[in-house]
Amino acid sequence: MQKKALALLSGGLDSTLAVKVMLDQGIAVEALNFTSPFCTCTSKNAGCKSEAVRVAEEFGIPIKVMHKGLDYLEIVGNPRHGYGKGMNPCIDCRIFLLTKAREYMQASGAHFVITGEVLGQRPMSQRRDTLRVIERESGLEGLLLRPLSAKHFAPTIPEQEGWVDRDRLLAIQGRSRKEQMQLAEDLDVKNYPCPAGGCLLTEVSFVPKVKDVFDHSDSLNLRDFRLIKLGRHFRIGDRTKVIVGRDEAENNLLESAVQAGEATLRWEEGSSPLTVVTGKQDEALLEKAAKILLRYTKAEPDTECIIKAIVDGSEKQLKVKKDYSEAIVEGLRIG
Repeated sequence: MQKKALALLSGGLDSTLAVKVMLDQGIAVEALNFTSPFCTCTSKNAGCKSEAVRVAEEFGIPIKVMHKGLDYLEIVGNPRHGYGKGMNPCIDCRIFLLTKAREYMQASGAHFVITGEVLGQRPMSQRRDTLRVIERESGLEGLLLRPLSAKHFAPTIPEQEGWVDRDRLLAIQGRSRKEQMQLAEDLDVKNYPCPAGGCLLTEVSFVPKVKDVFDHSDSLNLRDFRLIKLGRHFRIGDRTKVIVGRDEAENNLLESAVQAGEATLRWEEGSSPLTVVTGKQDEALLEKAAKILLRYTKAEPDTECIIKAIVDGSEKQLKVKKDYSEAIVEGLRIG
């Protein structure tokens, strides 16, 4: 009977190669892709999600897309194994993904799980010791095969049972991508978009925005974390945040994301970025938000300006003086 592998497929080079190596051995493969509000590959065209779907279609294999939900956000906020250089809970994240894969494995009819992990490639989650921890705590001991680095580890059950030919697996290690790129050429794998997809949680400059959401939210939701990738963010109250668009594309995205009870602000007398006020609002807070907005317009300093505010479809005008200094605005800025 043909054996089946469940593959974690990001759409990047390594996971694509892992799938190809299995297919070339006659293993049936189903792909599992996870979306995250923190993926650096995510773009207007859905980034790595669409790349994973493209790869699956190219290889003729089924794919299931799962969303990292609130249970994942709880891990980001309090990881058992700690953070990397930023706010990245890489070890806990891998355990989370592989636990989900193990749970789905039986339903999919798969016999084991494969990933594109390479020994020593990532400093936190792909060390030999942490790879063992991840395998053990995800409940996949013996059933987690890493085809690109398999020869650096003891044989897994698929290898021991002869489902997979160990001699045709790889012994890649380290951070260089030269071997993977050569393997891609050898296996005729083309059009891979991002050899090393990334996570915004590893970026130190991004951490203050993430921490701000955790510190100032009554309850967590994915939308708040998606929004931190758009615009300039300012904290003007314990439960009030201001987001100022940086260009027309961001203005449009912010406008489409506005929810009931949130306010939008624009300067009426000239070109202006869209400003969104989330959370608690009153006249004083809206005026504060408007002063921040004026910093990013060509209004003359110390002049009184008309700001159009819309809340739940109701429009009103605010008369606000442009008198916030650069230091005041930057003091309110998050990150």
